[in-house]
Amino acid sequence: MTPLIIAISGPSGSGKTLLVDNILSAFDSNTIAVIREDSYYKDQSHVPFSEREKRNYDEPDAFEHELLHRHLLSLSRNEPIDMPVYDYTTYTRLAQTNKINPAPIVLIDGILIFSQHEIRALSDLSLFIDAPLDTCLIRRIRRDISSRKRTVDSVLNQYELFVRPMYWQYIAPSKEYADVVVTGGGDNPKALDLIKVKIQSHLNSL
Repeated sequence: MTPLIIAISGPSGSGKTLLVDNILSAFDSNTIAVIREDSYYKDQSHVPFSEREKRNYDEPDAFEHELLHRHLLSLSRNEPIDMPVYDYTTYTRLAQTNKINPAPIVLIDGILIFSQHEIRALSDLSLFIDAPLDTCLIRRIRRDISSRKRTVDSVLNQYELFVRPMYWQYIAPSKEYADVVVTGGGDNPKALDLIKVKIQSHLNSL
């Protein structure tokens, strides 16, 4: 069995996670494996906490893309992986990992996955979620305050210093690598139907 690998990218807060969740709800959980680029943030435990807060987490060097690529290769060979667990509140990796078993469908999402040639080369279908930056910022504020213990000021400061500049430097240009550009975020019904048809077609061929 060769899995179908679907890559979903776009700016932070564009609706990537929502789209993945909508896809997952349409199929049996055993048929889809999900990999999050965010899980592969480099560990910052060796850095004082005051310095961790000031680092740029929106550039390719913030991620261990080599490990992510190796894990995708393993899943493509129907081998299980141990995906890292990243703690956003401390900017560190936890000792525990999440075991991801092989599946007919592999979904990978992240802001910078299209910036990596090796990851693009493994993807059978690439989607870019396009959303207005002000909408993305509002979603990011809500998310980071509720689940990542950030303050409004810290979110806005990080957005001004890193998120927006890195979007224009890395994320926006990577849109050219997408097979499909999805507007309206993760609730776009036409895009969801297209993905579901693609997945079902692959499942039917097994």
